[in-house]
Amino acid sequence: MIKTRALAVFILIGAIAIGFFNYYSQYHPASTVGHFPFKLGLDLAGGSHLVYQADLSQIPLSEDSDSMIALQNVIENRVNAFGVSEPLVEVQGGNQLIVELPGVTDVNQAIANIGQTPVLDFRLLASSTQAAISASTTMTTDQKTAAIEAAFQPVGLTGRMLKNAAIGYTSLNQPMVLLNFNAEGTALFASTTKNNIGNILGIFLDGQPISLPVVDAEIPDGTAQISGGFTIAQAQALVRNLNYGALPVPITLLSTQTIGASLGESAVRGGIEAGILAFIIITIFLVIWYRLPGLVAVVSLAVYTMIMLAIFKLLPVTLTAEGIAGFIITIGMAVDANILIFERMKEELRKGLPIETAMHQGFARAWLSIRDSNISSMITAAILYYFGSSSIITGFALVFFIGVAVSMFTAITASRLFLYAIGPKKGGRISRFLFSNGFRFSKAVTPAITKK
Repeated sequence: MIKTRALAVFILIGAIAIGFFNYYSQYHPASTVGHFPFKLGLDLAGGSHLVYQADLSQIPLSEDSDSMIALQNVIENRVNAFGVSEPLVEVQGGNQLIVELPGVTDVNQAIANIGQTPVLDFRLLASSTQAAISASTTMTTDQKTAAIEAAFQPVGLTGRMLKNAAIGYTSLNQPMVLLNFNAEGTALFASTTKNNIGNILGIFLDGQPISLPVVDAEIPDGTAQISGGFTIAQAQALVRNLNYGALPVPITLLSTQTIGASLGESAVRGGIEAGILAFIIITIFLVIWYRLPGLVAVVSLAVYTMIMLAIFKLLPVTLTAEGIAGFIITIGMAVDANILIFERMKEELRKGLPIETAMHQGFARAWLSIRDSNISSMITAAILYYFGSSSIITGFALVFFIGVAVSMFTAITASRLFLYAIGPKKGGRISRFLFSNGFRFSKAVTPAITKK
């Protein structure tokens, strides 16, 4: 009994500590626990919603899906790089990309950040074309430059095949940019350089030539060097853009939408009010109907709430209106497990068993039902999360899954320890009333003795 009460006190102290963590980490950024604010989704925090369309006209039909996935990964890495919390980047309709940036209410800033991601490709200028243009006596210098740029033809080597970029230095200590290609890019780059020695292989960024080097020899290892009078700042900017990911295909902005923070504040306030109201109503019902075990269930429910809020902060989980709805539903499910336990306890008390024995039997008999129902709910949540086609479904499923898992802990572990800590071994009339439920209380029943 002493050990049980010590564990119950430990859980209570832990829940109080978690509660203080939730409060101070939210409202006291300079506190010792650090600043762990809740991460809110676009519908709660406000932000920008952008729709892009990809130009797949130069991509073989069989590679459309792979190109869109590569584009999605590139944009996601890009928006993560400038500190957006849990952005949503998803493919829609085959050639459209949806980008949601929570907290970025300046849509021009969002467009600028995404638009800075370059489209990188390599284009070849045949030596005969170059010689014809250079030999022309009727073209001005600017016309020759424009003619050369127009004469370049893509070789199929694009930013999709780029592995990484880094800054290097020439023998004269001039900065240059080193490019490393993946296996596909390495093979294509090797064949291109092998077959075009002496020709110009231009490197184009967003359709503009950034370097027009001459192929001196075959380069079989997939490593290219971009040089040509870079300053350190220019080289760093180019490396940064390339490492954020060169777009495999060009994109065009179709539409933008800005969601104001006022809508998010209203949704958050409504969700908090709904959660508090639900908690109060559940508390009143549990205490009136289940008496002392009901009060224990309320304490366990408070422990559950503290743990869930801490998980939201530490993982972190991006809260949306759908996620808050899932959290409120799991509060009801957490109570459901306690109700099953208390009803089993009532049945054991009606048999005339002592209160301590009735509690043990109640938990043992209810556990299998609680386990099976919660596991089936978690399987459903996992399926929804895995196959969910939108953030609405996946956000709800994630919060629901976590809530069901935590509710199993609080119902079986916390509630049991609290009841064992305060429950008498036998108990008199008052004790049996406090541990019964409904409008009746269980009386001790003396088992009948059957004579043979």
